[in-house]
Amino acid sequence: MSTTPERTGSADTSISGAEIVLDNVVKRYPGQKTTAVDSLSLTIPAGEIVMFVGPSGCGKTTSLKMINRLIEPTSGTIRIDGEDVLTQSENDLRRRIGYVIQGGSLFPHMSVAKNIAIVPKLLGWDSSRITKRTDELLELVGLDPSRYRDRYPRELSGGQQQRVGVARGLAADPPVVLMDEPFGAVDPITRQRLQDELLSIQRELHKTIVCVTHDIDEAIKLGDRILILQDGAQIAQYDTPEVILGAPAGEFVEDFVGSGSALKQLSLTRISEIALRTPTTATVGERTDDVRRRAESNGDMAVIVLDGRGRPCGWPWLRQLTGEKLVEPTEELINLDHRATLNDALDTMLSSSHGAAVVTGDRDQYLGVVDFRSVTEHIRMLEEQAARD
Repeated sequence: MSTTPERTGSADTSISGAEIVLDNVVKRYPGQKTTAVDSLSLTIPAGEIVMFVGPSGCGKTTSLKMINRLIEPTSGTIRIDGEDVLTQSENDLRRRIGYVIQGGSLFPHMSVAKNIAIVPKLLGWDSSRITKRTDELLELVGLDPSRYRDRYPRELSGGQQQRVGVARGLAADPPVVLMDEPFGAVDPITRQRLQDELLSIQRELHKTIVCVTHDIDEAIKLGDRILILQDGAQIAQYDTPEVILGAPAGEFVEDFVGSGSALKQLSLTRISEIALRTPTTATVGERTDDVRRRAESNGDMAVIVLDGRGRPCGWPWLRQLTGEKLVEPTEELINLDHRATLNDALDTMLSSSHGAAVVTGDRDQYLGVVDFRSVTEHIRMLEEQAARD
């Protein structure tokens, strides 16, 4: 029986993803007594992020790889937008499905632009279209094309390599993107930023994204729906994060989610639900004296510096402002996407000298600042609401 959790809300006409249906899919390896995947059936709605999560060896990665036939199913059918994947050539299928794995898997001898262009070239796109698409995608994943287009993977940080890997997965504008532990090899702060980037990208593109993770917190944050698997890819529960946290289907799910499920509810609360503070801002190129006077009249000891496109690039203290005009700060600013969670906000604020975090929207546009007081007040409100319920 196919499993599709109900979801309320009207259809989104901007969805560019495709529905995926797995029907009685089996994977049995020769010489193994147990079945790797045993009769897996579910429907992945178009335009949603579905997270595959479960203990090691449960079959989540095998299930993912059968969608683009990196692993051939033993039996059963997999349909993308109604078309059976087994009736298509493997190469044609994979060129129409984005694939992102841990570390970005970039070719070291190719520049960033050439890495992104691989699939469009195979599809016969002309060079001007490829160049335009490459620059669009670098902008989308938060990398300035003029700075990163001609760099090589060795010249990038782990997080930047992963961003390029995501851009490459999106290069041919596929309706479906598969991700296998995409953020597992980076530090926690970079991982949080990459997760935020993915949410921001999805708000614009509405792809169907299937992502394997071992981290239930990541699944709760990113997933429109979560598939929790047991051994043999048996479905323990397939539902929205809210339902899984509030009404786990059994002991296995309860144990997997963990005893701190009440705290994990914080991962369902987004910064967008909190009123943001709006301290003094300034734009690169403004006169320093004017900026300092404006900040002091507002009672601010620091100023948020924006670039010419309204994106935050620094948060210096007034004592750090030198020179006649504002220049772009060299110290990297750690900001939060407005769809980041309260957990992310608290982690970022603890590492910030300001005790607060800059919040951005689509394409890294500046929105405001979230601080410790606003987060704790919101948490207190949630606790009072829960007590009343």
